[in-house]
Amino acid sequence: MAFWNTWRRGGQQGFDSGSAASNAIELTKRHPTVSLTKQGAATGNLRVNLSWRMRTSDIGGRTGRSGDLLRHPFKLFKPEVVQAQGPAVVQIDLDLACLYELKDGTKGVVQPLGNFLGDINSPPYVKLSGDDRFGSASGETIYINLDHRDDIKRLLIFVYIYDGTPAFDRTHAVVTLFPSNGPRVEIGLDERAPQARSCAVVMIENVKGELMVRREVKYVYGFQAELDRLYGWGLQWGRGFKKANV
Repeated sequence: MAFWNTWRRGGQQGFDSGSAASNAIELTKRHPTVSLTKQGAATGNLRVNLSWRMRTSDIGGRTGRSGDLLRHPFKLFKPEVVQAQGPAVVQIDLDLACLYELKDGTKGVVQPLGNFLGDINSPPYVKLSGDDRFGSASGETIYINLDHRDDIKRLLIFVYIYDGTPAFDRTHAVVTLFPSNGPRVEIGLDERAPQARSCAVVMIENVKGELMVRREVKYVYGFQAELDRLYGWGLQWGRGFKKANV
């Protein structure tokens, strides 16, 4: 049975997304940072979206797939069942989450596991839209209220594989930041890490009043507690489970 580290606290719900610009800034190893403040994008709701698809080499190659994608483009972001060694079948379940630290010292996590969905209008000013277990076209989304940027010290956006099967090497995942104004910011998880169970994707940090976004893309082989140790959050973690789908 799959399990994951979970932290202890609570949550709430619902609102709409900010507008997306047609152009994009891609964060890479050579160009890992961007200032939302200098982009004029440090206000309103910042939408952070995770979408993914299986690598073509793991779903039967490109044969017959390109035409199907032209007819059904949203399938690009729908995860598919992957044939593993032997008869076993792997269903990928990527979850989007956020470790937060506020200026007053408050720390915690927003994630599907444990139903820690956060709040957009009160601390931590971070809200998860819900848990997408089946890879819908919209993926999973976290909203961050940047009108409270002065209350935020740092936010670590991370992705983990809940179902217990390490499969980052089989997926092509993209985390995209959609500010309320200006170009979107994209971070691809393209590095192959066959045994990794989670990945620190991007850090959003208030540096002397300037809101900076920094690419991380650091894979770890344990659970959320390992990311916590890597970035010095200092939370107390315990075992957590998702309820079975009915």
